[in-house]
Amino acid sequence: MEAQVMPLTNPDRLRDRALGALMGAFVGDALGVGPHWYYDLDQMVADYGPWIDSYTRPKPGRYHEGVEPGQPSQSGILLEMTLRSLADCSGYDEADFCLRLDGELFPQLDGTSMNGPGGYTSQSIRDAWRNRVQEGLAWGSFGSDVDNTEAAERIIAIAVRYALNPAKLAWAVTANTALTQTNSNVLTTTTTYGAVLGMLVEGHRFDADISDKLMDRIKADKQISRFNSAVQPLHAAAQGRLEVQIHTDCQPCMETFFPSHDALVTPSGVARAAHDSGIRIEPASKVSLLYGLPCGVHHQFPAAYYLTARFQDDFESAVLHALNGGGQNQARAMLTGALSGAMVGLSGIPRRFIDGLERAEVLLALAERLVGDMQSQAQRNDSHGYFIDERRCL
Repeated sequence: MEAQVMPLTNPDRLRDRALGALMGAFVGDALGVGPHWYYDLDQMVADYGPWIDSYTRPKPGRYHEGVEPGQPSQSGILLEMTLRSLADCSGYDEADFCLRLDGELFPQLDGTSMNGPGGYTSQSIRDAWRNRVQEGLAWGSFGSDVDNTEAAERIIAIAVRYALNPAKLAWAVTANTALTQTNSNVLTTTTTYGAVLGMLVEGHRFDADISDKLMDRIKADKQISRFNSAVQPLHAAAQGRLEVQIHTDCQPCMETFFPSHDALVTPSGVARAAHDSGIRIEPASKVSLLYGLPCGVHHQFPAAYYLTARFQDDFESAVLHALNGGGQNQARAMLTGALSGAMVGLSGIPRRFIDGLERAEVLLALAERLVGDMQSQAQRNDSHGYFIDERRCL
């Protein structure tokens, strides 16, 4: 069966969407630094007013104390680290990424939460630090069962880089996630989030058809893979390792990464709810109460999907409602910022958010390098104006 081909999208619009996804994530992260983790929503209003619409400074004694408005949390720092690795290596290089964690991040940690770059270190990163620094374990031999969105926040750059190659996107996102998190629900939902983000960068809309498109793509990819029988599906083993056997002449098909398709159904279901006149969440920021204020992926992804679907062409509304919902609003704003930024493009992000972001020019330059690599790879894959998924190993 011949590989199905897809016309390349307009290069300028593709670039705009890819840059929008990356910068939207950085904006969402920095917006959440000040009012992060208020589970008492009345106290958040008392501290910041009824509506937060700009970068703020954390209050004394709270998370990220000392971080200035427009500066990143550790999530933003990790996203930049991933972006820089992708740009320097012209693609995902796991060894390079791990070296950066070992050499740049871990020396600044001490295993406690209220410490490290950005003023706070998540549980899964603390677990990784203990396994590497204290226990001396090798990368790939451990992983946390914590169900937060820590990995999802950094794989945004990987999803953008491989937006035009869904199978490679799934492989790289899953592999990178598994370095710190091997919870099977985290792996599946994070890979789904990355696949959705890739489709938005590619030019698809976030609507009720998004899940069907994803599943059709997976089925087609499975059919055209000549070497599918040589691939063992990825699973979180009891020891915390991911195991995969890959034929030397192939790349695993997308089916490999979705042993259950349940996570793929969620985006369309949430999109339907966002556009159903019989379902109203007012203000939209209260979606955080509906899906839950905590950090778990089952709370965070549906809320980000809802706000992206509801505010299809309005980055500001999507991200600010994510922010003003309280709880784990930094992750919610970051994940929403990437999805909404991919929808509207960099040109659709209000300029004040970019101007207020520390080192915005540096981040934009890195993002431009990554997008240039993405477009160059697509052109090399098909000189006739079409993109075909690569059938080779990583």
